[in-house]
Amino acid sequence: MYFDELALSDQVLDALWDMHFDTCTPVQEQTIPVILDGHDVISCAQTGTGKTAAYILPLLTNLEYDNHDPNKLNAIIMAPTRELAQQIDQQMEGFGFYVPFSSVAIYGGNDSGAWGTQVTGLQRGADIVIATPGRLLSQMNIYDIDFSGVKYFILDEADRMLDMGFYDDIMTIVNKLPKERQTIMFSATMPTNIRKMAKAIMHNPVEVQIAISRPPETIQQKAMDIYEAQKNEFLKLLLKGCNLKKVIVFVGKKQRVKDLARALRAIHIDARAMHSDLEQKERDEVMLDFRNGKVDVLVATDIVSRGIDVDDVPLVINYDVPRDAEDYVHRIGRTARAENKGEAITLVSPEDKRFFNKIERFLQKVIDRVPLPAELGAAPDSSVCSLAADDRKPSSKRRKGGWHAGRNRKPKHNRQASHKQ
Repeated sequence: MYFDELALSDQVLDALWDMHFDTCTPVQEQTIPVILDGHDVISCAQTGTGKTAAYILPLLTNLEYDNHDPNKLNAIIMAPTRELAQQIDQQMEGFGFYVPFSSVAIYGGNDSGAWGTQVTGLQRGADIVIATPGRLLSQMNIYDIDFSGVKYFILDEADRMLDMGFYDDIMTIVNKLPKERQTIMFSATMPTNIRKMAKAIMHNPVEVQIAISRPPETIQQKAMDIYEAQKNEFLKLLLKGCNLKKVIVFVGKKQRVKDLARALRAIHIDARAMHSDLEQKERDEVMLDFRNGKVDVLVATDIVSRGIDVDDVPLVINYDVPRDAEDYVHRIGRTARAENKGEAITLVSPEDKRFFNKIERFLQKVIDRVPLPAELGAAPDSSVCSLAADDRKPSSKRRKGGWHAGRNRKPKHNRQASHKQ
């Protein structure tokens, strides 16, 4: 379906034309008409599906046509992280280029000037507020903010916000909003706590399910069995040899991120670190340099795996295996965006093999192994097939009692989200 087949405003269609967007993604095709009709919506969609445009485009159209008060806040978009809030704000500027609406992004880590801009936007009634829950709640506790004009409340990556412990903050904000409003929720997964929140804050929502839970076929997935002590040397060998630009290396812990980025710079590879210890200004500078090609390698924690959109990343390297299969999907989803092809290599140490087995079971495939370069020595034994390992049935000799019977393992909650346009 084409965007001009939907009931979007001419100004929004003009912006899409200028940005060379003409064809809807499935989530846009299914969600936009429902939002335009005024229904509450809960949409389950993975990363890279175009969900951000799926709510921005109808929101801008509805604001053009409804009788909202231009002197009050009219729409609130909640995002789990400041990086995603920034990106939504940037896309709002693009899609809303021809419409006369103001927006302000509310998130932490800014200087006093940015704080002042946020306060001014809230108090003077910006049409659209894009905010992280914690920062918006902080502003609410300090200033008297008028929410009486809010007609649209949107939660992006709702499952991740709950994973981060924002449930109480969200409910506090919701209790300040008018009862008569349109509520829209996007979530990559639908666990029980998401459905509980939807029941509490939504009215007869229409559910949109986009069944994309696997990486796109345009990503060539590979894995390498490797000892922990061999990882640094392999990475140096690979990056020195391939001369690629815009490579993302995901590492499990921020201290390892710092150490690895430093080691790469020591051999004259232009690498920068991205982690939660950086101030917001520093994060912005790193991402801007990476997008503009001034940085060849971005070494990062999972802070970059969600909500960061860089179209031309040819290679993603999982230096550490993610502990959650869906985090793996988010990580490698940073490549092969905007209809490009990409490659993802995961370094699997013996300590991480059980986590990688879970990923392969989730994907329902055995990821192709590539051999360790001979100059790095012998590789770990990779003879155990992960899918076969999962299919092994418990022995009939397993105990009915003993200490094993008393170990109740709590299930992990999957965390996921999405982003494209």
